[in-house]
Amino acid sequence: MDFLTIFAIYVVVVLSCIVVVCKYSGQQQTPLGRIFSAVIQIISPWIPQWIQQCSRNIVHRLFHQRNRLFLYLHLVLEGAVYAEFSYEVFGYCREMDTAVTSLCVPYVLLAVESYFFYQCCSSDPGTVTEENHAAQVHVYNYDRNLYHPGVTCPTCLLVKPARSKHCRVCNRCVQRFDHHCVWVNNCVGAQNSRHFLLYLLLLCAMAGDIAVLTADMLLNAVLRSGLLHAHYIDQHGEQQPAGPLFVIQHLFLTFPRIVFMLGFLVFLFLLLAGYAVFHLYLALVNQTANEWYKARGHGCQHCHPAPGDPCSSGHAQSGGFYNRGILRNVAEIFRPQSHGSKKQR
Repeated sequence: MDFLTIFAIYVVVVLSCIVVVCKYSGQQQTPLGRIFSAVIQIISPWIPQWIQQCSRNIVHRLFHQRNRLFLYLHLVLEGAVYAEFSYEVFGYCREMDTAVTSLCVPYVLLAVESYFFYQCCSSDPGTVTEENHAAQVHVYNYDRNLYHPGVTCPTCLLVKPARSKHCRVCNRCVQRFDHHCVWVNNCVGAQNSRHFLLYLLLLCAMAGDIAVLTADMLLNAVLRSGLLHAHYIDQHGEQQPAGPLFVIQHLFLTFPRIVFMLGFLVFLFLLLAGYAVFHLYLALVNQTANEWYKARGHGCQHCHPAPGDPCSSGHAQSGGFYNRGILRNVAEIFRPQSHGSKKQR
């Protein structure tokens, strides 16, 4: 089995895993989860108790408590990409007379992205405390569908403001809770949603820009080498024109680190682009990721129309209880609601 076949299998497996994760995200029971649980039950009698306990502690520590592992992993991956870009791609691009301003764009994006990344990690997402609770309760009206008045958080022992949620990882209630992001080791809420959205868009722009510069460098290397018009002798001793597979294999052998970096960047860009579009959509309709996931299985409880009949409450037509129009929705992201600017419905 040659290198290209192994790499193709690897790409197919990774993409298949992503499709499965996206398809079953937000569901309590998934086929993979049931299979994993069944396998664990079968093999657990043969696994020592101390190993099982250690595994449970590691999983709990990584995914159910705040920790900086993924934050450091983010920095390591970002540093590795920029180190490879600076060490090899930058020099090749300068030899090909690429404009210096174009080569400086990734570093400018990195500086701005680092600022918003720091804000996402360090800023308060909008913690509901005893001191600000009275004001937070009056920021949003209860829609009486996903949020009901008088519901008390069993952990904080405070009446939950509309659109708030208790994060079990951070152990706090967060105003306009969106989700807990392990990559920034913080919740995304009312006070840092703008930072997270801009950080996400800048990260996507960084991956796309470096990928374009790298692909342009590899394309110029192929054109300068004349590979598109070259020929090679196959295993049967016959002369064959160098097709796309031959060119790709040549690039793998000549620039292995650069090609793998390009593949990683393209893969990352596609993931980030989809995630960024999703959060842009949520911003435009004034909805959080938490509300979107809940609405998938919650349904409309204001009425129970027959199939094909519109919802009489107006929630379906308006795109959401808190939707106030695109401009006002976006303005709310960058200037969060306060108790003095309560929505009137």
